[in-house]
Amino acid sequence: MTSKRLKMTLTAYLLLLPSLVFLSLFTLYPIVRTVYNSLFHMKLGMAPRFAGLDNYRTMWNDPVFWKVMKNTFIFAIGTIPVCIALALIMAVFVNQSVWGKGFLRTIYFYPTVIPAIAAASIWLFIYTPKYGLLSLFASKLNLPSYNWLGDPNIVLWATMVMVVWKEAGYYMIFYLAGLQNIPKELYEAAEVDGAKPTYVFFRITFPLLMPTTLFILILSTTHGFRFVDHLPIMTKGGPDNASNLLLYYIYETAFTAWNNGMAATLSVVLIAILLFFACFQFFGLDKKIHYG
Repeated sequence: MTSKRLKMTLTAYLLLLPSLVFLSLFTLYPIVRTVYNSLFHMKLGMAPRFAGLDNYRTMWNDPVFWKVMKNTFIFAIGTIPVCIALALIMAVFVNQSVWGKGFLRTIYFYPTVIPAIAAASIWLFIYTPKYGLLSLFASKLNLPSYNWLGDPNIVLWATMVMVVWKEAGYYMIFYLAGLQNIPKELYEAAEVDGAKPTYVFFRITFPLLMPTTLFILILSTTHGFRFVDHLPIMTKGGPDNASNLLLYYIYETAFTAWNNGMAATLSVVLIAILLFFACFQFFGLDKKIHYG
């Protein structure tokens, strides 16, 4: 290696050093420490005691854990595709020459800037039996009031509606940026050829938005498994853990039951899930996407 090449290599690593330090301190070390803690019985007021895989066996045999895992995957599968689809539809609509599109963009994006706690409070009022907004509409139609957040069969879906309302506008911004980067000449050529709008969308717009879609998919997947800010306000995971999600279950285990060893074990599961999806998206889907 020549001295010039060596100097360039060292310069590159030195420029990366601050990021590597922060990555090591705030990402890699916490992950390693969490895996280490998962091998110990660690409860408040007790000295840590090595447990091996005992925490993992206890977790595996815990019916609440499997219920929470089921809720988490239903929550992610139910919110992520809907958020992405709505974001794409809104972005395509407000990217056209429509009257008041600036106002529409603001309206679509506005729920995103509302803090999650405030958004949860708004929807708690909407869902409140007898006095909530839905109950008021129901009374106008002579329909009975319904406890949306008190029914174990409905509560998870009710919280998912709130999340879709809040998150879709955020992903719309990325689609808007992607749409504005598509050359207008392609649309002009399609118009000259007499292509129908559906053909233009599925043959031009959507394929060229695939890199943006991959980015949004990665972002929304990570967020879908970590979005629990609404639970303390709306349901606290109830009734009977019907709306409980993995990250909130980790919080309850660590700061209500004060079982840090089990909380670390549950965190390892969450890390493994996110790592699996990230690898699948990066090394699987990324190869099938055309970057223009």
